Amino acid sequence: MEGRDVVGSISTPPSSGNEHQSAKISRFVGVSEHDSSAVKELANQSDKMTDDMEPSRKRPKLELTDINAPNKVAVAENGTTVAGTTSELFTDGDDDIEEKGRIPHTGELVSSLNNGDGDVDSIELPASSTGKNDILAPIVPSSTVSIGKDPTTGKYVLPQITKEDSINARMYLKYYGLRTFLDTYLPEELNSLYIYFLIKLLGFEIKDREMMNVIYKYVQPTWSMNGTSGENIEYSKVTFDDPLEKKHAVRLIKDLQKAINKVLCTRLRLAKFSTIDTFVEKLKTAKRIVVLTGAGVSTSLGIPDFRSSEGFYSKIRHLGLDDPQDVFNYDIFMQDPSVFYNIAHMVLPPENLYSPLHSFIKMLQDKGKLLRNYTQNIDNLESYAGIKPEKLVQCHGSFATASCITCHWKLPGEKIFANIRNLELPLCPYCYQKRREYFPSTDGLDSETANIGHGNMPHHALKSYGVLKPDITFFGEALPSKFHKTIREDVLKCDLLICIGTSLKVAPVSEIVNMLPAHVPQVLINRDPVKHAEFDLNLLGFCDDVAALVAQKCGWDIPHEKWDTLKQKKFSCKETDKGVLNITPDAS
Repeated sequence: MEGRDVVGSISTPPSSGNEHQSAKISRFVGVSEHDSSAVKELANQSDKMTDDMEPSRKRPKLELTDINAPNKVAVAENGTTVAGTTSELFTDGDDDIEEKGRIPHTGELVSSLNNGDGDVDSIELPASSTGKNDILAPIVPSSTVSIGKDPTTGKYVLPQITKEDSINARMYLKYYGLRTFLDTYLPEELNSLYIYFLIKLLGFEIKDREMMNVIYKYVQPTWSMNGTSGENIEYSKVTFDDPLEKKHAVRLIKDLQKAINKVLCTRLRLAKFSTIDTFVEKLKTAKRIVVLTGAGVSTSLGIPDFRSSEGFYSKIRHLGLDDPQDVFNYDIFMQDPSVFYNIAHMVLPPENLYSPLHSFIKMLQDKGKLLRNYTQNIDNLESYAGIKPEKLVQCHGSFATASCITCHWKLPGEKIFANIRNLELPLCPYCYQKRREYFPSTDGLDSETANIGHGNMPHHALKSYGVLKPDITFFGEALPSKFHKTIREDVLKCDLLICIGTSLKVAPVSEIVNMLPAHVPQVLINRDPVKHAEFDLNLLGFCDDVAALVAQKCGWDIPHEKWDTLKQKKFSCKETDKGVLNITPDAS
């Protein structure tokens, strides 16, 4: 069938004016540009889609860039980094399309195009002709899409989509922008089924059953072609007549725009960075490494993570909270600090202990390679390991210091550790007398009562009056100013990102992976994969084991008391997919 193979040889991508593109889209809808806001919106945004998009009225404005342009930091208009994961940024709570599986990376395809087993195959595509050999470049289709019509059934037949077709289409959109993408794939005359085909080509499917029922009144499903692929069947050419009503055509345009937005905010993986050897080579030459760490770097010390099946949040579900994260809710702490202090001993960090992974980061610092360690942990173990304050950003604060909720008096965090272990409220000495007037009983957490309205106590006084709070960032609090100041500079300086022991679930720290320039390699060291991020290399295993293996291959010594044992340890590396390695210690 003509146009079935949408992957062709490399050639110079076509170009066109915005007027040409707007007319092409509006013709098949059967209305003028001035009659359809959806058509105008899609066409008018074609020049700036990759640079400036308004994701949702509930989200701050983002700056996005094409991968061939210098990347910009994703920041909100108020100067703070944007919260939310990649998949959230362009949804407004009413998405009508869904992606079958996770957003694919370069060399990978969404699972809707798999054989149903969830496995994703890799493909290698030519490097960019622009000189960016590190980025996989798309192949320019040899012809536009062509939809046929079965003379027997009278139904339209869409070209079959291969894995290579879908990933190439996504890459083409990212690489050349919306206007060139539409001009390259869409013919001069078309109907609304071409828009539906583009949605499927990008790896998405429409969720609305009513809409799908309308479409498949006119489209022949590929699974009902009498057991054939359709490649040897002659189809008649499609006329310009549109089988769908105008309202359905406009709806498809809006769904296509959502699919395009989601593709544009994904990262393309690097072509030549998928082995541990390339990682080791980069470590030796890198000079400005950013390390992003989470709870997984401390679990070997007996400190639980937060979100696993055996993590901290699972252990406190018996408290009856609507959300276990409420123990770190700032508003709840202000109303009743005992909610936090009843469980604070469970997250109280050990003193002067640190893991081999912490020492691995210290080793990078000693070699002059560490630009910054952004940690989401509140245990302050990085400081015990010797990470310098200027090299460390504790994104969510830490137990290192504590402050009075009322007068903001600050003191070393260890001064309140005894109170935490004894389940006592740590109180500010400067606010203590006034608090005694408000709360006569201060013997323990359960005996705290407020004599609201009695004596000279103001009605707005809270149980947190005069309470010392560890300087950890609760939900509802702003991140430390140091985070916002350094991240703006570091994303432009960074030459290697290593994410260790984190599920990247908490924004805005989770968005660091989306802020970096496209050419910067990204490596994940974690027990489990992070499916909503696109790392070039995934080293899956216990963090200490992976750090030991990498140090061995680099010929470096980790400054930790366990290194003599770890450097003799043997490991197995099993590749389960391109850029995905399972690291396990050999049986002794």
